[in-house]
Amino acid sequence: MSEIRFYHLQSQSLEQALPALVAKAYENGYRIIIKAPQDQIEILSDALWSARAESFLPHGSERDGTGDAPHHPIWLSDQDDNPNNADMLVLTYNMPCETISDFRLCCVIFDGRIEQDVQAARKRWSQYKEQGHSLTYWQQTPQGGWEKNA
Repeated sequence: MSEIRFYHLQSQSLEQALPALVAKAYENGYRIIIKAPQDQIEILSDALWSARAESFLPHGSERDGTGDAPHHPIWLSDQDDNPNNADMLVLTYNMPCETISDFRLCCVIFDGRIEQDVQAARKRWSQYKEQGHSLTYWQQTPQGGWEKNA
């Protein structure tokens, strides 16, 4: 079973919060898939490029060519694939995934200011709990940090 962390955005947008979460995972040795709708991939890619002035988060997407995927430790996709042999999955925008068990860690990031996102996260929490995954819940603080609440 996978470890699944729910990240409840409250004070920042996904584009603001995602780079810090991904950077920490990358620094800890994870290879990462970020799953997002096709029309959001370039926006998230831009956020990853511009978030850290001192360094960048090496990433790619289908736009770069699927043959390049194994060379990117962070891959953005709208598919249930794992072309870079990632061990961590980040789900954004309520994206579904049928292959969660293939990942050691999954992060579900949802916007607490959007009721539809909150309801979708609650539903996923119940589903993943029934499936026997290890779940934790992290709520964003007003300063943009994270506090573990479950």
